Amino acid sequence: MTTTASRWRHALAIAAAAGVSMLTMTAAMAVDVTVWAWDTNFNGAAMKEAASRYAPSHPDVNIKIDDSMQQDDIRQKLQTQLLAGDTTGLPDIVLIQDDVAQKYLQSFPGAFVPLSDSIDMTAFAPYKVAAATYDGKSYSLPFDSGVTGLFYRADYLEQAGYKAADLQDLTWDKFIQIGKDVKAKTGHNLIALDLNGDGIIRVMMQSAGAWYFNADGSLNIVDNKPLKAALETYAKIWQADIVKPASGWTEFTGAFTSGETAVALNGVWMTGTIKSQPDQAGKWGVAPIPKLEGVEGATGYSNEGGSSWYVLSSGAGKDAAVDFLKSIWATDVDFYQKILIGQGAFSTWLPASQGAAYKASDDFFGGQPVWANFSDWQAKIPSIDYGIYTAEVDAAVIAQLPAITKGGSVDDALKAINDQASQQMQ
Repeated sequence: MTTTASRWRHALAIAAAAGVSMLTMTAAMAVDVTVWAWDTNFNGAAMKEAASRYAPSHPDVNIKIDDSMQQDDIRQKLQTQLLAGDTTGLPDIVLIQDDVAQKYLQSFPGAFVPLSDSIDMTAFAPYKVAAATYDGKSYSLPFDSGVTGLFYRADYLEQAGYKAADLQDLTWDKFIQIGKDVKAKTGHNLIALDLNGDGIIRVMMQSAGAWYFNADGSLNIVDNKPLKAALETYAKIWQADIVKPASGWTEFTGAFTSGETAVALNGVWMTGTIKSQPDQAGKWGVAPIPKLEGVEGATGYSNEGGSSWYVLSSGAGKDAAVDFLKSIWATDVDFYQKILIGQGAFSTWLPASQGAAYKASDDFFGGQPVWANFSDWQAKIPSIDYGIYTAEVDAAVIAQLPAITKGGSVDDALKAINDQASQQMQ
């Protein structure tokens, strides 16, 4: 593919021969690349940094970033206009959360540019590429990682007789026992959980390379062994009396940032929230998550959240958009160090881990090489297919959580999940 830079140089040579000024040529040849993203301080800030790096060598490209919308607003506009077949006003580049990407790719074939035709996808974390792969091609420029870790208060665990080495190759049963010992010795619950979310269930499932669907997209609920094991484990955690119930994000994060609970099991993006309490520096550590026992393919590595960049086929600036993503997001190691330090954006582009920021140790976490550890874990995350009905099944799972935490039958819960999801998928 001819790049915008090479076209620009060629055009300048012609202009110089004709006596046309560079300023005039810039105005005449300028290409606008519009970008939609949510979260000014995270996604928007990272995209603006990328644009500032691209601009000096590409004066013919104006990258215009709109990060004022909420994620739901972007989804609604994209869905509505693609359904209507009207792409007027849609951007050239749009940010899409990974777990809903397949719904767009499968529902609107041809709407997005297959980026694997231009960008080396083997340089990105395999699980992330898989989320945007459809019919043999990958359509996203993978962005932030949701690689999970077990953040823990090392001081609380030490009081209960545990050291960092005890958290390696951890099982969920051992995790529960640690929780009981921590509560007995320190009075602190182990973990905060919100019954209105099923994030920890999803984390357990992906750690075993499983999801809600069969390869053909049909539901796989009733006989889904990793899902059953995840629900049983979730029930055990509650029944062990080591949970701080939380309602909403503020209560959830407040439980561990205040020191009320001993661990947080979340994506790498939680690092900034945990470090928001400077008085706790040196008291935290991070370990791989526990793994499900007796489940084939179970690992201690998983993902929670994350989004990626997509180029719309209808965009007038689509060629420049692809070149921009390739030139910065799939090439620039220093760029990824900058957004890691500035925004806490952990990259899924594997070469980024060779930069200085990724290799640094962190005194807040007792001198651990936190980013290097997350990089290692990320490369081991099992790939899954989110399908197009993940949100519908999530809702069905959440509806069953209160009952199973109180000792209700997991088999009955699986049947109820299957029935509710089946109705939603019709």
